[in-house]
Amino acid sequence: MIEGKITGLKAGQIRALERIYRRKAPANELIGADLARYLTELSRDIERQIGLIIDRAGVIHHVIVGDDREIVIPDLSRFGLGRSGLRGLRCVHTHLKQEPLNQDDIADLELLRLDLIAAIGVRDDGLPGALVYAHLLPTQDKAQIETVTLNDFYRLRLDFAAFIQALDQEMEGLAAETIDLSDGRERALLISVAQAGREVVEASMAELEELARTANLAVIDRVIQRPRQLNPRYLVGSGKLREIFIRALQQRATLLVFDQNLSPNQIRSISEITEMKVIDRTQLILDIFARRAQSRDGKVQVELAQLKYILPRLTGKGTAMSRLMGGIGGRGPGETKLEIDRRRIRDRIRRLEKQLDGLGRGRVQRRQKRIRAGLPIVSIVGYTNAGKSTLLNALTQSDVFTENLLFATLDTATRRLRFPLDREVIITDTVGFIRDLPESLMGAFRATLEELEDADLLLHLVDLSNPGYEQQIRAVEKTLDDLKLGGSKRLLVFNKTDQVSIEELPHLCRRFHAIPICALDRASFGPLLDEMQRRFWPEENTTGSSIDQYGQ
Repeated sequence: MIEGKITGLKAGQIRALERIYRRKAPANELIGADLARYLTELSRDIERQIGLIIDRAGVIHHVIVGDDREIVIPDLSRFGLGRSGLRGLRCVHTHLKQEPLNQDDIADLELLRLDLIAAIGVRDDGLPGALVYAHLLPTQDKAQIETVTLNDFYRLRLDFAAFIQALDQEMEGLAAETIDLSDGRERALLISVAQAGREVVEASMAELEELARTANLAVIDRVIQRPRQLNPRYLVGSGKLREIFIRALQQRATLLVFDQNLSPNQIRSISEITEMKVIDRTQLILDIFARRAQSRDGKVQVELAQLKYILPRLTGKGTAMSRLMGGIGGRGPGETKLEIDRRRIRDRIRRLEKQLDGLGRGRVQRRQKRIRAGLPIVSIVGYTNAGKSTLLNALTQSDVFTENLLFATLDTATRRLRFPLDREVIITDTVGFIRDLPESLMGAFRATLEELEDADLLLHLVDLSNPGYEQQIRAVEKTLDDLKLGGSKRLLVFNKTDQVSIEELPHLCRRFHAIPICALDRASFGPLLDEMQRRFWPEENTTGSSIDQYGQ
């Protein structure tokens, strides 16, 4: 295939390019002396750089015509990376002034994972002159390049087939030592680009890593950048993005996960540069929700949130489709397909919203039935993975699903909690909160969280063993305020106190007016149950607040 700037060329010159395309390079040579001479003579005649993309069998896949300064390598994504991480292609091109490889050449070598890139100088008489070639070196660190310079092309003594076989084996052996390629999970590189303080960024990245673990991703590395200014196109700086991409290629990453929410344009721009799948924090959470929703309500709400997230991002898919089909004659069908996709999604959103309204009426009826029963209603709220379901199970001796993962519970569970003298309360478990909860998720789960409006008491459960528990408390309080529940009666409960210093615990409880428990130890529930009885039946309880008793 002939690529690039062929306008302005004579018919004979175009036929000469076509003859190059039909030729084959010797498999054991970089290019072959006859082909190199044919290439340099033609390059001199048209006064432009010419490049060849050649596979290991010597087949020429692309003939590229540039200008007098550079060539532009076409999309090579159809040629996959081998187990060594190399693409199995080499680029050989001419330099009219016999200049060395430049930064763009080295960038192409690194980013495209070429076997080798070479520049053949063009002499005044059209014969091959100086030769410079470069290739990647086997290394676990930042990509390293070896460059070889020869003043005369004809001094080259390189058995290319044996050379590339040895390099391939070394790089594959290095990959086998450092990368478990038998792991079938997607391999994710986590990225954070933020201007917040280092502690805040580190805490958020640790949470993103937990989200990735919950989504069954294999986290291979993490990258943090705290720039003075955010890049509006890529979020991360273009130089840093190149470094990230090279690291991702070295470690066989299949996915880039950003801790920050990306705009549709940013996702599209990063994907075009890296040729990798790119998702943000919201998309990762949506994927987890889709995996874990069990009830009909939960599944409808998750699908609704996903479609609302996808709709504005369909533009990128339309652009990619148009590019694949070509320009003139290709745009119309691409745009038509895009509009069809958009209309179908909008129709599906309307149907799901209608279905959600119907399910909501059933929830209202169940809530009214509970209210008519006259029983106090307690809702357990808190940050994700704080232990809410474990506490519900321990209090009511039930078997709600629990797991040490974020968002293990997405569906509301309701049980009865019995107290002495035949008293009961209704206690519900709710979906966990998270900092910077995306608006689409908040809107989708608002119907489920409406049950919190009927609660007589919100048990705000906190994982005290988490180093960022204070930020988690603030995140939950902000979410409750966003849900117009800021005025609800709350009781702060510290969980996982068995993992906290026993000397420090009383001071923390006194400072936050909290009750300590360990959800895995029912013997620790006494102060909590006493406080709930005091709040619901104060006329029969004269012992005072359990919070005050514990703090003294």
